[in-house]
Amino acid sequence: MAETITFRPDEDARRALAVLTQDGTSVSTAVRAALIDAAKAAAQDRLRAEAAALAADDTDRAEAAQVLRDMETLRAW
Repeated sequence: MAETITFRPDEDARRALAVLTQDGTSVSTAVRAALIDAAKAAAQDRLRAEAAALAADDTDRAEAAQVLRDMETLRAW
């Protein structure tokens, strides 16, 4: 059995929960789905930020280009 977590929603959270449950979805299901979606979005945001930082790193880009050039000589025809 999953542990029970209690939270006190503010007015904005209550309105959001009303939207998420208007189709009959239970509060527990809506909260679980929202938490999972938020965690996925946060992970995607971190990956996007990391990719942007790498793309802006001239040293890293030069090294990647060199690796591609080195690999080109090993390519099978």
